[in-house]
Amino acid sequence: MYPDHTPQRAVEVHHPTPIPPPVVHPAPVVPVQPGTVPTVASIVLPDGRVVTGYTIDPARPEPVTAKPAVSRTAVNVALGGVGFLAVCGGLLLLTSFIAALTAFITQLITLAAVIFGGWIAVQVLSGSGHREGGTTVNIRKAVIKRNKFFG
Repeated sequence: MYPDHTPQRAVEVHHPTPIPPPVVHPAPVVPVQPGTVPTVASIVLPDGRVVTGYTIDPARPEPVTAKPAVSRTAVNVALGGVGFLAVCGGLLLLTSFIAALTAFITQLITLAAVIFGGWIAVQVLSGSGHREGGTTVNIRKAVIKRNKFFG
Protein backbone atom coordinates (compact mmCIF):
# COMPACT_ATOMS: atom_id res chain seq x y z
CA MET A 1 0.00 0.00 0.00
CA TYR A 2 0.92 3.59 -0.39
CA PRO A 3 2.19 5.41 2.72
CA ASP A 4 0.00 8.51 2.42
CA HIS A 5 -3.05 6.59 1.36
CA THR A 6 -5.46 5.72 4.16
CA PRO A 7 -8.35 3.43 3.45
CA GLN A 8 -11.70 5.13 3.74
CA ARG A 9 -14.49 3.52 5.56
CA ALA A 10 -18.06 3.55 4.46
CA VAL A 11 -20.26 5.89 6.41
CA GLU A 12 -23.08 4.20 8.25
CA VAL A 13 -26.22 6.23 8.69
CA HIS A 14 -28.68 5.28 11.38
CA HIS A 15 -32.23 6.51 11.09
CA PRO A 16 -34.29 6.50 14.29
CA THR A 17 -37.26 4.21 14.32
CA PRO A 18 -40.37 6.03 15.40
CA ILE A 19 -42.10 4.54 18.45
CA PRO A 20 -45.80 4.17 17.93
CA PRO A 21 -48.01 5.68 20.57
CA PRO A 22 -49.15 3.20 23.21
CA VAL A 23 -52.41 1.44 22.60
CA VAL A 24 -54.91 2.49 25.20
CA HIS A 25 -57.38 -0.16 26.17
CA PRO A 26 -60.59 1.01 27.75
CA ALA A 27 -60.92 0.11 31.39
CA PRO A 28 -63.14 -2.88 32.02
CA VAL A 29 -66.59 -2.07 33.22
CA VAL A 30 -67.28 -3.61 36.58
CA PRO A 31 -70.92 -4.59 36.93
CA VAL A 32 -72.51 -3.00 39.96
CA GLN A 33 -75.59 -4.35 41.64
CA PRO A 34 -78.44 -1.85 41.66
CA GLY A 35 -78.79 -0.29 45.06
CA THR A 36 -75.08 -0.63 45.82
CA VAL A 37 -73.86 2.25 43.66
CA PRO A 38 -71.00 3.91 45.52
CA THR A 39 -71.23 7.59 46.28
CA VAL A 40 -69.24 10.13 44.30
CA ALA A 41 -66.96 12.52 46.18
CA SER A 42 -65.39 15.75 44.92
CA ILE A 43 -62.29 17.39 46.39
CA VAL A 44 -61.12 20.93 45.63
CA LEU A 45 -57.33 21.17 45.50
CA PRO A 46 -55.50 24.32 46.71
CA ASP A 47 -54.80 25.42 43.13
CA GLY A 48 -58.53 25.34 42.34
CA ARG A 49 -58.76 22.06 40.46
CA VAL A 50 -61.60 19.72 41.36
CA VAL A 51 -60.97 15.99 41.59
CA THR A 52 -64.05 13.78 41.47
CA GLY A 53 -64.14 10.05 42.17
CA TYR A 54 -65.75 7.25 44.05
CA THR A 55 -65.13 6.89 47.74
CA ILE A 56 -63.21 3.86 48.81
CA ASP A 57 -64.12 2.07 51.97
CA PRO A 58 -61.06 1.57 54.13
CA ALA A 59 -59.99 -2.03 54.56
CA ARG A 60 -61.43 -3.39 57.74
CA PRO A 61 -59.46 -6.08 59.58
CA GLU A 62 -61.25 -9.35 60.10
CA PRO A 63 -62.75 -9.73 63.53
CA VAL A 64 -60.58 -11.71 65.87
CA THR A 65 -62.22 -15.00 66.70
CA ALA A 66 -61.97 -16.25 70.23
CA LYS A 67 -59.57 -19.14 70.63
CA PRO A 68 -61.12 -22.36 71.83
CA ALA A 69 -60.33 -23.53 75.34
CA VAL A 70 -58.55 -26.61 73.95
CA SER A 71 -56.12 -26.37 71.05
CA ARG A 72 -56.87 -28.24 67.85
CA THR A 73 -53.56 -30.06 68.08
CA ALA A 74 -54.49 -31.51 71.46
CA VAL A 75 -57.86 -32.63 70.11
CA ASN A 76 -56.19 -34.27 67.07
CA VAL A 77 -53.69 -36.09 69.27
CA ALA A 78 -56.47 -37.34 71.54
CA LEU A 79 -58.56 -38.55 68.59
CA GLY A 80 -55.51 -40.26 67.14
CA GLY A 81 -54.97 -42.08 70.44
CA VAL A 82 -58.60 -43.20 70.54
CA GLY A 83 -58.36 -44.47 66.95
CA PHE A 84 -55.12 -46.32 67.74
CA LEU A 85 -56.75 -48.01 70.74
CA ALA A 86 -59.72 -49.03 68.61
CA VAL A 87 -57.42 -50.55 66.00
CA CYS A 88 -55.42 -52.41 68.66
CA GLY A 89 -58.62 -53.81 70.15
CA GLY A 90 -59.78 -54.92 66.72
CA LEU A 91 -56.44 -56.60 66.02
CA LEU A 92 -56.62 -58.37 69.38
CA LEU A 93 -60.09 -59.67 68.53
CA LEU A 94 -58.91 -60.71 65.09
CA THR A 95 -55.97 -62.69 66.46
CA SER A 96 -58.23 -64.33 69.04
CA PHE A 97 -60.67 -65.31 66.29
CA ILE A 98 -57.88 -66.77 64.16
CA ALA A 99 -56.53 -68.77 67.12
CA ALA A 100 -60.01 -70.15 67.92
CA LEU A 101 -60.60 -71.05 64.26
CA THR A 102 -57.25 -72.84 64.09
CA ALA A 103 -58.05 -74.85 67.23
CA PHE A 104 -61.48 -75.79 65.83
CA ILE A 105 -60.00 -76.99 62.53
CA THR A 106 -57.34 -78.99 64.41
CA GLN A 107 -60.04 -80.70 66.49
CA LEU A 108 -62.04 -81.54 63.36
CA ILE A 109 -58.97 -83.08 61.72
CA THR A 110 -58.18 -85.08 64.85
CA LEU A 111 -61.78 -86.32 65.12
CA ALA A 112 -61.79 -87.35 61.45
CA ALA A 113 -58.48 -89.20 61.92
CA VAL A 114 -59.80 -91.07 64.97
CA ILE A 115 -63.06 -92.06 63.25
CA PHE A 116 -61.41 -93.05 59.97
CA GLY A 117 -58.59 -94.87 61.79
CA GLY A 118 -61.13 -96.78 63.90
CA TRP A 119 -63.07 -97.77 60.81
CA ILE A 120 -59.87 -99.01 59.14
CA ALA A 121 -58.90 -100.95 62.29
CA VAL A 122 -62.32 -102.61 62.48
CA GLN A 123 -62.11 -103.61 58.81
CA VAL A 124 -58.63 -105.05 59.14
CA LEU A 125 -58.99 -106.79 62.46
CA SER A 126 -62.44 -108.28 61.98
CA GLY A 127 -61.96 -111.95 61.13
CA SER A 128 -65.58 -112.87 60.97
CA GLY A 129 -67.81 -111.87 58.20
CA HIS A 130 -68.41 -112.98 54.69
CA ARG A 131 -66.18 -111.47 52.08
CA GLU A 132 -67.50 -111.40 48.57
CA GLY A 133 -65.45 -111.43 45.44
CA GLY A 134 -62.32 -112.71 47.17
CA THR A 135 -60.41 -115.94 46.49
CA THR A 136 -59.60 -118.26 49.38
CA VAL A 137 -56.29 -120.07 49.05
CA ASN A 138 -55.37 -122.89 51.41
CA ILE A 139 -51.68 -123.44 51.59
CA ARG A 140 -50.56 -127.02 52.38
CA LYS A 141 -47.23 -128.55 52.68
CA ALA A 142 -46.02 -129.27 49.26
CA VAL A 143 -43.12 -131.48 48.44
CA ILE A 144 -41.05 -131.08 45.33
CA LYS A 145 -38.79 -134.04 44.50
CA ARG A 146 -36.74 -134.22 41.39
CA ASN A 147 -38.64 -131.43 39.66
CA LYS A 148 -41.95 -133.12 40.30
CA PHE A 149 -44.68 -131.49 42.40
CA PHE A 150 -46.48 -133.61 45.00
CA GLY A 151 -49.30 -131.70 46.51
